[in-house]
Amino acid sequence: MELYDCQMAPNPRRARIFIAEKNLDIPKRELNILEGENLKEEYLKINPWGLLPSLVLDDGTVITEAPCIFQYLESLHPEPNLLGKDPIEKAQIQAWERFSEFNGSQAIGEFFRNQAEPLADRAMPGFSGLAQIPELVERGKKRASWYYDQLETRLAQSKYVGSDRYSAADITALCTIDFGKRVGLAYPENFENISRWHEEVSERPATQV
Repeated sequence: MELYDCQMAPNPRRARIFIAEKNLDIPKRELNILEGENLKEEYLKINPWGLLPSLVLDDGTVITEAPCIFQYLESLHPEPNLLGKDPIEKAQIQAWERFSEFNGSQAIGEFFRNQAEPLADRAMPGFSGLAQIPELVERGKKRASWYYDQLETRLAQSKYVGSDRYSAADITALCTIDFGKRVGLAYPENFENISRWHEEVSERPATQV
């Protein structure tokens, strides 16, 4: 297997952390999104959507999208369990993981992609020729603020995001939070529950990949 990766991007990092938590050794091939390497013909032959990450299996099968990579790897390597041990826990973990992806990471991406100079004609992932919309920078801020409010409330009720134990929902939330910090849209400093959780999960060895 081989993982097509990008160190700076949150979605490939989700896959890297998941792989590290499973103690798997999967070679990685780095692509630079800011330089548009994900939109070059060589990579589009692997993933015509131009998105990262992609996991290429030994037989040439390509699995795209971080949650789908999670499902595939967990089916082969069920322990440590990261996607849920019973139907209710599986549903809760998936719901919170999707919440962070769609309401957190996408909001921060909207804020970032609509003002980053290298992405002037790539305001949406996987596309070229799409102009930035400056008004979406402010909308991204508002969406991210709402996401942080919801996550702070959740972590006042639960030690972890998706369950009472560490799971894929924490991986996705961590990558979202760190992405926000990196692009200048961090959660409020007085959010004690996020801070407590973030400090703990950031100490896991797998998050250092």
